[in-house]
Amino acid sequence: MYETDYLVRHYTPADGETRSEDDRLASKHGSVEFLTTMRYIEKYLFPSAKIIEIGAGTGRYSRALAGKGYAVDAVELVPHNIEIFRSKIAPGETITVTQGDARDLSSFVDETYDITLLLGPLYHMFTIEDKRQTISEALRVTKQSGVVFAAYCMSDASIMEGGFKNNSFDMVDLINKGFINAETFETRSAPELVFEIVRKEQIDAVMEAFYARRLHFVATDLYTLHMRDAIASMDEDTFARYLRYHFAICERPDMIGFTHHSLDIFKKK
Repeated sequence: MYETDYLVRHYTPADGETRSEDDRLASKHGSVEFLTTMRYIEKYLFPSAKIIEIGAGTGRYSRALAGKGYAVDAVELVPHNIEIFRSKIAPGETITVTQGDARDLSSFVDETYDITLLLGPLYHMFTIEDKRQTISEALRVTKQSGVVFAAYCMSDASIMEGGFKNNSFDMVDLINKGFINAETFETRSAPELVFEIVRKEQIDAVMEAFYARRLHFVATDLYTLHMRDAIASMDEDTFARYLRYHFAICERPDMIGFTHHSLDIFKKK
């Protein structure tokens, strides 16, 4: 099986139900990640900004930005996601959707976009070479001084949550197979596991190859997913207060390890 086949199969289940970021981000706990990401994107938007979303899934972010009046070019690998995405585009939203791989954007011209979103592809890149190729392509299509938003899945939160709290995966099995180091608990992944989970030092190592300036490193959901039930039961005022707290601390370096998802925001020099 080709490595991309695992990804296509994951997002096109046999029962016909699509596993999409759209559904996850629409939940109350998932909305924290979405609202945080949008908050940072909006810091760098301006009226004539050209935007590309690479690995757009079913279009949650592309459609949110199109709804604000921006034209968005979207690239997505999975045909079923593209079908869902196109069906959800509302009248008046200016979005083009192209099938493609984040590692090869050769159909897109150099230095075209002011804002480049990589809010999913790096979840599914399993070698430093593929990660760098993905970021290299994103930077290539980004204008000088344009801003790239790269999302990652973080390993320690996944170990805390899935390995110790709710036992959603078998840690002993993953240790025995070499996916989790028994001493350091560093992780590695493979295409058949679908998702790559990393620590910040691994992200820093990837970025050493690029002439780019980091603007923010953000814990986009921070402790939120560890307390899903508490988030779900919050009334409107409490949830609003929780968001203010989250926004106040989400860039604190001492908090990064708690987050399930992070966002590396950098400017092309």
